[in-house]
Amino acid sequence: MKQIMMILMVLSVGLMASAQSRREVMRERVDSVLRKNYEKGSYDTLYMKRPDSRLTLKLRANLSGYYQHSTFTENGIHYNAKVNTDTRGTLSAAATYYGVTAGLSLNPARLAGKNKDMEFNINAYGNRFGVEASYQDSKTLSGDINYNNGSFHINKGDVKLTLVNVTGYYAFNYRHFSYPAAFTQSYIQKRSAGSWLLGATYQGGRIKATDDAPATMSQSRTTMNTFAVGGGYGYNLVAGKWLFHGSAQPSLILFNDIDIKENGVSRDGKTYFPELITNTRVAIIYNFSRKYFVGSTFLFNTTLLGDNDDYTRQTKWRARAFFGFRL
Repeated sequence: MKQIMMILMVLSVGLMASAQSRREVMRERVDSVLRKNYEKGSYDTLYMKRPDSRLTLKLRANLSGYYQHSTFTENGIHYNAKVNTDTRGTLSAAATYYGVTAGLSLNPARLAGKNKDMEFNINAYGNRFGVEASYQDSKTLSGDINYNNGSFHINKGDVKLTLVNVTGYYAFNYRHFSYPAAFTQSYIQKRSAGSWLLGATYQGGRIKATDDAPATMSQSRTTMNTFAVGGGYGYNLVAGKWLFHGSAQPSLILFNDIDIKENGVSRDGKTYFPELITNTRVAIIYNFSRKYFVGSTFLFNTTLLGDNDDYTRQTKWRARAFFGFRL
């Protein structure tokens, strides 16, 4: 009996060691694949490099919002409208392991029931290509509409805003200029450099009256689908431990479909030429050492529609402050 127990114990220890060994081999294989993918790339090491560490952790505070200003004349009445959503604030943490990132976000105002707006952002920044995508669903849009000698106030909850924005870029000088150095810190810009940019933007949105809107407010819905193509320029300025980034990507709207439905009657909205969408990005990074850094980023997506007498300017913005360290 004792011999059988001894054999079983040996087999058990052997199986445990074998399973542990297989897990270790699998982990090393995954780590090797991620490391090779992380380190490969065509860039000039005199201008940029990968961080020496494999893991980067960041704590972030985020603010975002939407603003719209419209002025137009209809049936002899001149309207001037200014509306905006509540500023949305979130706290988040992110971990990046060899370029693969996972994060967790928390909205204190939403947990307290004070702000039920939803927003999702997905960003993929590369030295050569990059994409920014966002989705916003808001019922906090409010403001005033002035017309001739009168005015009308839109309360929170009267209308619902849905907005989708997808923009991409191609950086021609990707061997010297790094967007990730400014926005994800997955690269380190060693020398100042800039690049011409080529880009495209899709924007889709809808503003409609809700069931909670007052009876005096018309049941209206405006839907817009826009596609634009353009270019711009970006620059990373390295000054000691500081990195300053600025870029602007204006795009000409090639397709703009606006549908307006008011009290059950549909009509096409006016479109003009030229109309523009401009994506502006700003970043400031300070590196305490090879391990620790702090910074802020600012993104502005501005759409200009119409002419001098009949125009709409809408801006979707996001600001972020963060502290990070590398392991």
